[in-house]
Amino acid sequence: MGDNAVPIKGNVLGSLLPARYILAVLGSIGMAIIYGLKVNLSVAMVAMLNHSALAHNAPMSHEASHQTAAEPVCQGGNSTEAVEDGPFAWSEPLQGAILSCYFWGYFVSQIPGARIAESVSAKWVMFFSVFINVLCTLLTPISANLHYGAVIAMRIGEGIGGGVTFPSMHVMLASWAPPNERSVMSAIVYAGTALGTVISMLMAGVLAGTLGWESVFYVMGGLSCLWLLLWVWLIQDTPNKQALMSQEERTFITSSLGSEGGHSGPKPAIPWKKVFTSAPFYGILIAHVCNNWGWYMLLIELPFYMKQVLQFNIKENAVVTAIPFLTMWFFSMALSKTLDALRARGKINTTIARKTATLIASVIPMCCLLALCYIGCQRGVAVALMTIGITSIGGMFCGFLSNHIDIAPNYAGTLMAITNTAATLPGITVPIFVGQITHGNQTIGAWRIIFFVTIALYIIEILGYSFLGSGEEQPWNKGDKQNNSAVENGEAEATPLNTKESKTYTPQDE
Repeated sequence: MGDNAVPIKGNVLGSLLPARYILAVLGSIGMAIIYGLKVNLSVAMVAMLNHSALAHNAPMSHEASHQTAAEPVCQGGNSTEAVEDGPFAWSEPLQGAILSCYFWGYFVSQIPGARIAESVSAKWVMFFSVFINVLCTLLTPISANLHYGAVIAMRIGEGIGGGVTFPSMHVMLASWAPPNERSVMSAIVYAGTALGTVISMLMAGVLAGTLGWESVFYVMGGLSCLWLLLWVWLIQDTPNKQALMSQEERTFITSSLGSEGGHSGPKPAIPWKKVFTSAPFYGILIAHVCNNWGWYMLLIELPFYMKQVLQFNIKENAVVTAIPFLTMWFFSMALSKTLDALRARGKINTTIARKTATLIASVIPMCCLLALCYIGCQRGVAVALMTIGITSIGGMFCGFLSNHIDIAPNYAGTLMAITNTAATLPGITVPIFVGQITHGNQTIGAWRIIFFVTIALYIIEILGYSFLGSGEEQPWNKGDKQNNSAVENGEAEATPLNTKESKTYTPQDE
């Protein structure tokens, strides 16, 4: 790719929204689509399943029968709505397999997708991600009526597309986000996952309860097509390739990054040995894997907990499940802005900012899950605890999820792909684990076991990231050999958050 900047034509929104925040907003909507199309099956499946047949056929083990007698059985609310029975008698283990197979595709696509995003085009990798998710979503109702194997194939396809989203957006943020705005822009982009979850759960609940489960996939898949057109028109890989922006903004971004704003020319080879002997890298890896267990447990399995234990019907389920993800979105925006403001004033450094956000995203949900184990059938208290816990998980967006760009901006996409690949294992394991634990034993006691396992992993995350995490750029970011001429030739190298900021930023820039 050449390193000549394209001529400026001006921002399509004038001074209303800078081009870098158009990228952040559309990136956020793209992440919302990916997560919305991921979780809609968790909600729709409640309406797809024949619960009466499953209850009649489910074996009750001797241990489960004793546990059921000892545990309280929650009563539903005042709703007189009949039990929602769908056409499919998929057992709990099969349900777990259908939900987890998304992550089979997610697992294999991340590292190849990251390398393509870094070396070819992150813009088109992200486009492919959303396109394949839309296509597979639209085909899901037909697949379900054919055979559950066809549904598994569609979910694997969605996972292949979903797996490249975080690496590709990391690459774009490394080229577009000025250091003192990196937490905010990262939070805007990645908090789209929470917003997409909210919208998807609410829409899926309403659509499944009124128009039937098939409408969940047709309506949501169809609406997502508009994003594809806007992404192609408004987004470019780097500021130097973007004509739809002001010259002032282009200069501001490229000068703040200490580069010409584009990943032109060859990048240093990845120093794999140094990466895999780096303590900060392992801090991110531990936090990512352990936090994702809690994230996926709540993201995928929460509707089933609401249905099986707290006895919410499909419409109530959608509302009480979605509300915490909406509050998470607001919280992540506020926290990221607060931490960026404190860093800009020199009150904290990047390491403290990342550790603070990550601890919030682990300590608070851990305490909420512990309390949830002992409140029995107090539905209002359970909803409040889950709302607080899920809200606080929003700290991960400006915590460890932004940390890859700090320690090695040249390899941010690849590092994200590595840690997110490992963090995919909980996504595969959680639905199967929950399905096995609750098979024929859909009680508070069974879910208590699930929550205790999650609490143990949160403790590992807290200890691992507290001791190993760092916001400092690592020496191996420049590759095995330092090549100062690379900068002179226009090679893009993003600046870590806590260096050079005082030279390139003033309070007016915030």
